Amino acid sequence: MAIEGDKIIVHIDPDLEDLIPGYLENRHNDIRKIKDALKEGDYDTIRILGHSMKGSGGGYGFDAITDIGKSIEQAAKNKDKEAIKMLVEELNDYLNRVKIIYG
Repeated sequence: MAIEGDKIIVHIDPDLEDLIPGYLENRHNDIRKIKDALKEGDYDTIRILGHSMKGSGGGYGFDAITDIGKSIEQAAKNKDKEAIKMLVEELNDYLNRVKIIYG
C-alpha cells in the first residue's frame, strides 16, 4: 500500500479483478449495516461484520480492511460506541480513497 496525493494505492492480483468491485461494494453495505446496528445497540451484529472483514480483507489484498475489521470486532465486544463510529469513518475514508492497480 502506498499513498499518492489523497489516494491510497493498493496492488491487487489480476486474477481477482472481477471480484474486487463487488467486494468493495459489500464493504460500503457493511458500513450501512454497522450504523443501523449501532442505532439499535446490536453489538453482536457489529462484531460479526468486523470479524468477517478481519477474515476477508487480506485475502483480497486489503490489509487495512483486515485491521479495521479487527478493531471493529474488538470495539463491539467492548460495546464501545464511539470507537465503532470512528472506525466506520476510517473504513469509509479508506474505501473512498483506495485506488486499485492490478498486477
